[in-house]
Amino acid sequence: MDLTANQRDSLTELINIGYGRAAGALSQLTGYRIQLEVPKVAVHPIHEITGMLHEVIEGDVASVNQVFSGPVAGNALLLLDQRAALMLHELLTDDADGSRSLDSSVREVITEVGNILLNACLGVFGNLLQVQVSFSVPRMSVDSVEGVLNSITVRDQELRYALMIHTRFHVRSSDVTGYLVIILGVTSLDRLMFEIKRWEERQVA
Repeated sequence: MDLTANQRDSLTELINIGYGRAAGALSQLTGYRIQLEVPKVAVHPIHEITGMLHEVIEGDVASVNQVFSGPVAGNALLLLDQRAALMLHELLTDDADGSRSLDSSVREVITEVGNILLNACLGVFGNLLQVQVSFSVPRMSVDSVEGVLNSITVRDQELRYALMIHTRFHVRSSDVTGYLVIILGVTSLDRLMFEIKRWEERQVA
C-alpha cells in the first residue's frame, strides 16, 4: 500500500508529536537532553520488511514488543542492533563497559526506552485521533530479524502491513539509530487512515 503525500505528512506529524513526548520523558528520566529526529515513515507489505531490515541491521536484534488492541490493533516494535543497544545503554547510564553483552542491565534500559517510545507514539492515537487503544506490558527479546517477525505473524495471520519508522536518537553529541515498526492488519490500517483523514479535517475546521 502506498501512502498519499498528505497521509505520509499527517502520519509523520503524528509520530513526531509522539517522539517529542518520548524525548521529554527520556530526558527527564536520564538527566540528559535527548532529541529524536523527525521520523521517516512508510507502509510496506509485511513480507518485504525482513529484507529491508537486513539491509540496515546486522546480526541479532534487540527488540521491545508491545501488543496493542482496540479499533486499531497490532504489534509495535522498537528494533536495535546489538551495537546500537549497547551504545544507548552506555549513553543513558554513563556505564562505559565496552565489553558488556546484552545482559540484564542493558535489557532493563532498552525495555524502559522501548516502553516510553512505544507508549508515546501509540498514545497519540488516543489523544489526537481519538481512537482508544490499550497496551500490553512490553516484552524484550534478542533474536534474528526473522525470529522477531515470525513470532508475531505466525500468531496472528491477519497482520498484513508494517508501518516502518526510521528512528535516530541524539544523546550527548552521539547518534543511535533504531527502527520503530508498527504491524497492522488490513482493517486496522484502513481505520487508522480513516481517523487520520478525520484528524486532518478537524485541523482546518
